[in-house]
Amino acid sequence: MKKEETYQERYNRAKARVEEIRAFYNHLFIYIIVNIGLASLNYYQNEWYFPWFLFPLGGWGIGLMGHALGTFSANPFTGKNWEKRKVQELMEKERLNN
Repeated sequence: MKKEETYQERYNRAKARVEEIRAFYNHLFIYIIVNIGLASLNYYQNEWYFPWFLFPLGGWGIGLMGHALGTFSANPFTGKNWEKRKVQELMEKERLNN
């Protein structure tokens, strides 16, 4: 029998989700500001003769993409269904060990 969720449980889950989304947007904002600064520094240093700012832009961009995939549940390996299955698996192990 499935337990009905209370208002407080739904509220806590929604609040946690909003905090997760806010953390992603903060990460995105910092990424943009810092990389604009690095591109500006690169331009003033050598007028993009050697565009070294692309290295941190790309590396950090890969990390940002991973953060986006995790935040917006687009990752097939750790999506919502995976999370539910993993919670059930861990709860079952805990029950069997006691």
